[in-house]
Amino acid sequence: MKIFRRIVLIVILAVVATYLVVAVTTFNRKPTDAVCRDITLIIKDSVNTGFITKKEITELLTAKGINPVGRPMDDILCLTLENELARQPLVASVNCYKTIDNNICVEVSQRIPILRVYLNSTKSYYIDKEGTIILPDIKNVTHLPIATGRIEESFATTNLRPFALFLQQNKFWKSQIEQINVLPNHNIELIPLVGNHILYLGKLDNYQNKLARAKRFYEKALNHVGWNKYSRISVEFDNQIICTKKQ
Repeated sequence: MKIFRRIVLIVILAVVATYLVVAVTTFNRKPTDAVCRDITLIIKDSVNTGFITKKEITELLTAKGINPVGRPMDDILCLTLENELARQPLVASVNCYKTIDNNICVEVSQRIPILRVYLNSTKSYYIDKEGTIILPDIKNVTHLPIATGRIEESFATTNLRPFALFLQQNKFWKSQIEQINVLPNHNIELIPLVGNHILYLGKLDNYQNKLARAKRFYEKALNHVGWNKYSRISVEFDNQIICTKKQ
């Protein structure tokens, strides 16, 4: 009886193993005439999905003559697609691969602009949160503070970048600061969206404490006397705020 049960068990296991081999072979077999049906775009940093779009990627690949849609899957070189897309200013990294349903999946990590630097009325560039310079021919960039004045590229990437990142991550200052003006001595004055005044920081050192004092002054003073009473509010020096009344 034990021998019989053992034989039955062996037969069942053999049948199951054969089925699995056939199933895996069948499902993994790709028709030699399979063509690409579509491009699937996956933005890894999905909180900021507005910078790169499927339409832009499709138009770019079409312009370069390498749009995979409608082409035989065996003829599509994912590395070629990756190399072309990696040249785009807002692409930090890209990975392309074929899917079982005959699509090309494009996974993209974006560069996130945090500041636009104006050199003059016709020349400008963006800086991303890693300090990468991005040329201005990009679309779908939401509202960002602008930096004006005497700005060397090294000062923009080393000093303004962390300051702009702080503004972006701070809910109050993100909605308040419209412009960062850099004076010839690298002192900083800020142009707010609300209130017709200049907020003067002086040097960028200790800017978090300076802005904390400015925020308390806004909440305790300007909310009562009015946001347009002063033309200049300076938080350059510790433990004091110097205000200049409008003439």
